[in-house]
Amino acid sequence: MGYEIIPTILLVLLKTLGIYSTILIIRVLLTWFPNLDMSNPILVNLCAITDPYLNFFRGIIPPLAGLDLSPILAFVVIRVVQGILGNAAALAMGGFQMYG
Repeated sequence: MGYEIIPTILLVLLKTLGIYSTILIIRVLLTWFPNLDMSNPILVNLCAITDPYLNFFRGIIPPLAGLDLSPILAFVVIRVVQGILGNAAALAMGGFQMYG
């Protein structure tokens, strides 16, 4: 009876990572518009949510010829974690349905 919570938690984490990926895409696309007013409260919050994660990868991959490639690695890591969580959720649902 309590085993249903594990797949549910994994699926919520998957959805959360999907939403965060969408927010990251928006943040990366906004960097293409240098004339944006970054003091806009929506943009300030968007940067506050995404910049700590992106800054971690900026420390690993420095800009090459003025091009920031760190978001690529950031998306790859999110995708790998989504794959792991998706497989774990599928295993948990299948395993618990079979034996539960």
